Amino acid sequence: MNNESALGTLHLRSMRSVCLVVLCAILSFALFRVRAEAPRRAFVLKAASPRFWGLLDHTAKLEVLESGFGFTEGPVWDPAGFVYVSDEETNKIYRMYPDGSKQEFLSLGDPDGNTYDAQHRLIDCASLLRAIIQIDRHGKYQILADRYNGKRFNSPNDVVLGPDGALYFTDPTLDLPKGEAQEIPFQGVYRLDANGHVQLLTRDLAQPNGLAFSPDGKHLYVDDSERRNIMVFDFTAQKTLANGRIFGEEPGGKQDGVPDGMKLDRSGNLFVTGPSGIWVWDNRGHHLGTIVLPEQAANLAWGDPDYSTLYITATTSVYRLHTKSHGFIPYDSLPNSR
Repeated sequence: MNNESALGTLHLRSMRSVCLVVLCAILSFALFRVRAEAPRRAFVLKAASPRFWGLLDHTAKLEVLESGFGFTEGPVWDPAGFVYVSDEETNKIYRMYPDGSKQEFLSLGDPDGNTYDAQHRLIDCASLLRAIIQIDRHGKYQILADRYNGKRFNSPNDVVLGPDGALYFTDPTLDLPKGEAQEIPFQGVYRLDANGHVQLLTRDLAQPNGLAFSPDGKHLYVDDSERRNIMVFDFTAQKTLANGRIFGEEPGGKQDGVPDGMKLDRSGNLFVTGPSGIWVWDNRGHHLGTIVLPEQAANLAWGDPDYSTLYITATTSVYRLHTKSHGFIPYDSLPNSR
């Protein structure tokens, strides 16, 4: 064999070696991705106080309603017997039924938190539209608000109905559309009334996310995903917030999850997503325990006819967990609602 042939053979072998290395790397990445997306934790009810067992049964079982989503968010139970679920990656809102079946309801760019208003109309935080929208039963929507003082919102994240019938929502930059500029130089919490007027309530949180009112309407809880805490404010007769203070903190590792969605039961206990699952708090800021979930939870909703079941959106799945508690449902609590 001459030198030129030898060099050619050596080059071919080198190329084959490189291809083999690349192929192995691709396969390793694929396996890593599968493992990373697989459940990392076992379902556990971890009590920090004996009072935790007054809300959850020792033998409670976590049910998987459906898996295979991109990233689930915004669950809302409908008395007709289904739960709305947003999928932020596939850009759709689904109706999920107790038997695990699902029905596409609306295609929408990056839908996030949902609620019902006082007339039982579905309200969504449409991140790509940078707006709060109202959706009718046929899946047609209209924008209720997309600006504050003439500037576009960042990316509305979660929304609740207040005791006065107005909508309250958070506007972090967590889902600010790629390539678009932030026009409002802060991340706020807002009130949206029936006339479309937008009122800034606070700009003191770094990344406001989930929010919920106490059953008596006297307090508004808002969590901060960046600072990993839950703030509580007094809700005044003037429809403003006062005396903001830290209610609780949910520390954890970088990959453990952060405070996100929250709901309250009728006794004022808070169920707040956070590191490893859902943290349960009493209304005085005592951590009662944690519902450890296989996947990281983003949000939750009370469902079933007696509102004693938690429907949990957690990464690629929707879970169901029966409790001893009963949920506080703002849109069923207002006089003349629906």
